[in-house]
Amino acid sequence: MEQRHLGRTGLRVSRIGLGTLTWGRDTDEHDAADLLKTFWEAGGSLVDTADVYGDGEAEYLLGRLIEGLVPRRDLVISTKAGSVPDPDRRFDGSRGHLLGALDASLARLGTDHVDVWHIHAWDPYTPLDETLHALDLAVSSGRARYAGVSNFCGWQLAKAATWQLAGPGTRTRLASTQLEYSLLQRGVEREVLPAALDLGIGLLPSSPLGRGVLTGKYRNSTPPDSRGASEHLAPFVAPYLDDTASRIVDAVQTAADGLAVTPLQVALAWVRDRPGVTAPVIGPRNAQQLTAALSVEDLSLPDEICRALDDVSAPVHRYPDHDWSTL
Repeated sequence: MEQRHLGRTGLRVSRIGLGTLTWGRDTDEHDAADLLKTFWEAGGSLVDTADVYGDGEAEYLLGRLIEGLVPRRDLVISTKAGSVPDPDRRFDGSRGHLLGALDASLARLGTDHVDVWHIHAWDPYTPLDETLHALDLAVSSGRARYAGVSNFCGWQLAKAATWQLAGPGTRTRLASTQLEYSLLQRGVEREVLPAALDLGIGLLPSSPLGRGVLTGKYRNSTPPDSRGASEHLAPFVAPYLDDTASRIVDAVQTAADGLAVTPLQVALAWVRDRPGVTAPVIGPRNAQQLTAALSVEDLSLPDEICRALDDVSAPVHRYPDHDWSTL
């Protein structure tokens, strides 16, 4: 699998990442082992997790597998901290919470460091410089090799990255940002992507297949074994089952038919090769789904197909996101 630099750093990662959102809950140890081994054998290196995935079970499971199944040195492990199970405060970006969460993640993973450590989301109740100081301490102590953020909007990303570049003392440059990005969700193109490109930050898109909808599996009904039919993830899939999404899915299917490939391959290739993207993070349920996704490695979409998909899925971006003189 082709490797790409993560933002403006020397770290190279596979251009497809393996996500572990459902590990330890909907994905058992047997399926997780098959997924990780298949991914590794295909040349994949970037494995993404978080301290709250599976209530911590995802990190436990990944830790057990990298101990006996796949060499730790062959993986780029990314995890996140900051989400908390508190209905009154969903995110805690305080230095104490973040560093404690990192230590707990390392214990679950069974490793002395993670390769990329992300702040899971913006915390409006903690001063930003305190949150970012936790990143600096994590990297300077060797517990994390690189640092990034997740779910930051454009101004939040720009503010955090600029502080790290210009703030006093030794600061850790932001290497990456992780947000949802697909043909069904192109909101990052308004401000996040321009900021990331300007600041040299690599984008790691989550849900690059539109929460599974872009595969076409929901065109006629909801398969009983799909996430759209599961207790935990049905509400996650539901917003993308509207008429707007249906038109985009139909266009992806048309493109796939013309290229003699699958809708999954078309949707994944589109987001993988967007400007500023380092590696989409996919979350297959089993090795068969993963193998189907990894088959995109040899596919590059023709320019005319990309333009057609851009047109049918284009969000409304006007003032001030575009040059006002063209309006």
